Amino acid sequence: MPLPTDPKTVFLGGLFVLAVMAALYVAAEIVLPLILAIVLKLLLQPLVRLLEGIRVPRAIGAVLSVLLVLLAFGGTISVLAGPAAAWAGKLPEAIPKLQESLGFLKQPIEAVQGMMKQIEGLTGGDAGGAPQAPAVRPSSLVGAVLSGSATATSGVFSTLLILFYMLVSGETFLRRMVEILPRFKDKRQAVELSMHIERDVSVYLLTVTCINALVGILTGCVMWLCGVANPVLWGAVAFVVNFVPILGPMVGIVVFLMASVVSLGVTWWALLPVGLYFGIHVAEGEIATPMLLAHRFTINPVAVILALIFWYWMWGVPGAILAVPLLAITKIVCDDLRPLRAFGHLLEG
Repeated sequence: MPLPTDPKTVFLGGLFVLAVMAALYVAAEIVLPLILAIVLKLLLQPLVRLLEGIRVPRAIGAVLSVLLVLLAFGGTISVLAGPAAAWAGKLPEAIPKLQESLGFLKQPIEAVQGMMKQIEGLTGGDAGGAPQAPAVRPSSLVGAVLSGSATATSGVFSTLLILFYMLVSGETFLRRMVEILPRFKDKRQAVELSMHIERDVSVYLLTVTCINALVGILTGCVMWLCGVANPVLWGAVAFVVNFVPILGPMVGIVVFLMASVVSLGVTWWALLPVGLYFGIHVAEGEIATPMLLAHRFTINPVAVILALIFWYWMWGVPGAILAVPLLAITKIVCDDLRPLRAFGHLLEG
């Protein structure tokens, strides 16, 4: 594992990384659809090549892959919109009942709130009184919702457009790079390295997606067997949050606990779905994922936490979802490039 010995190399590399991160932060609206398209391209590349192997033109295979993404996205929204709206309608009635049922926690919560106010008074956080929150007008709220919907639609359209052209002619850049390399040895090494990285990343993304889908199916079955309403919704939630390791399942436990209490009441029986979900997560994280991904694809948990915090700060929720795939891609690339192999070893689990 070669290590840089010249301090100038280290400093210049650090400055280059900082410049790239600053550019990613400033150009998030442009870079985020591109990164998402690259991840989807690596995920769908085996399907396009499979269709190409049975004499389906590459352009038609790319169209079918994009349509598959659209159908999956639109079908998921259409299936889950009704249950999500139903749960949103239940909350105004369920919250007062929960407050009444959990009345024995009122005094400890008030004690904690009083202690926090005292701490704020000691640190000067309460000086001048708390600022009044600005009133939210209905027109501004509607405008914000419409603006957010327009931004999301624009991002989805950009991602699908970039994805289509990458699937159709993504190998053009590799072909042109091979053509300009001077020696045949360099040409062969570039092709082998590119195919190796693409294969490993595709295997990782496909495996993680299948594992998360299985977790979602098992969670939905658990919710159905325990009598929690709308099990399909909770299975979809488990599938999505499992893309964010460690923090995602923690959020899932809180969400499923609230759903169980709303559906089953404040009883010991409401803890059963949460306990079974936790058991599924433990089995997936400690047995299934290490066995299927092997040692090469495992990542240091500290690196995972730091990546989640960093990319959430950079790009919000989409960044948190893309954090681990980006970290895995970085590790695979570093393992295959000899000058970066030491960094890949640091990321290893």
